[in-house]
Amino acid sequence: MHGTASPGWLLVALCAASGAYCLLRMRSADEEQRRAAGGEALMGFGMAVMAVPAAAFTPPGWAWAAYAAVFGTAALRALWAARASAHHLHHLVGASAMVYMAAVMAASPGAGHAHGGSGVPPLTGALLLYFAGYVLVSGVRLLPVAAAAGSPVAWSDRPELARVCRLSMGIGMLAMLLTV
Repeated sequence: MHGTASPGWLLVALCAASGAYCLLRMRSADEEQRRAAGGEALMGFGMAVMAVPAAAFTPPGWAWAAYAAVFGTAALRALWAARASAHHLHHLVGASAMVYMAAVMAASPGAGHAHGGSGVPPLTGALLLYFAGYVLVSGVRLLPVAAAAGSPVAWSDRPELARVCRLSMGIGMLAMLLTV
């Protein structure tokens, strides 16, 4: 998906680290947080796999259809979960963007990683605008506020780390969409 290997591997590391932290968040006592973290872990690891540089590994053509099916299912699950929480609408957009990128990769010559210009420009632009806005809003939410005194919070329940994870995946999605 990337021209040179170095940025691709950095994106793989960023997305895999985000996915790993989301797995840790699945240990939370809050059921809603566990569900959201599961979807975010799938997204993080899926983005990491998609970002592997073509020079290192080019998946077979059928892999993109499988990828689209997995994230299509995740999009339907997010749509269903959006009835209870609007946060799942972001998961819906993210999973749909993954389906879109998998379809672009499947349609690209050689069914390898995309090399720009093969996506639908209005859809790519809309997704870029959405994720750019999401990254900016997520960044603002990380600005320090007065800390509340209280008991220590477990690593899996730290809201600021969950925001960093989401911000990282938003930045990763922007980077991936720029290459479509």
